[in-house]
Amino acid sequence: MHIVADSDRQIVEKVRSGNSRTYALLVDRHKERAMTLALRLLGSKEEAEELVQDAFLRAYKNLDTFRGDAKFSTWLYRILYNLCMTKVTRRKGKMEHLEEEDRMTKTMLVDDEEISIQERIEHEEITKLVATEIESLPEKLKTVILLFYVQDMSYDEMSAVMNIPVGSVKTYLHRGRNMLRQRVLSQLKGEVSLT
Repeated sequence: MHIVADSDRQIVEKVRSGNSRTYALLVDRHKERAMTLALRLLGSKEEAEELVQDAFLRAYKNLDTFRGDAKFSTWLYRILYNLCMTKVTRRKGKMEHLEEEDRMTKTMLVDDEEISIQERIEHEEITKLVATEIESLPEKLKTVILLFYVQDMSYDEMSAVMNIPVGSVKTYLHRGRNMLRQRVLSQLKGEVSLT
């Protein structure tokens, strides 16, 4: 017998009807991607955990304002994005660089089982370089890169999360890709000329 899981909207309706325990299903369903987004925007695991909890709590407290125009996840990520941007603008100094590899770089680079150890080392170095360069992008460009490549969001979802028009999302994504490409190529040319 195949059991079909409730959709996010069905769970939201159950919570609104008084079954608050079902909210845990939404948390379980979205906590990993929310954590990934917060961690990449903030660079600090502790801050990311704190803001993810805060975002879920705020979403729960304001569930009656969720109209269902967008998916629950989009609405939640918008809350989380706003919390993260508030934290980033208040914070002074540079963000810590992330230690985990960026999934986007894996899609940009060839991962072949047959490549040599030297090529694997070079791949890891490029992956770290790309992750570092993503972190140094201006906030809006960095955010659209992360939402698109890491969170797999559509233009409409990104527009809703960032509260900007779809055209702006496309512009930021185009600029972000170009800036990232230029920075990475510049770094790689610098390394080549030094050797």
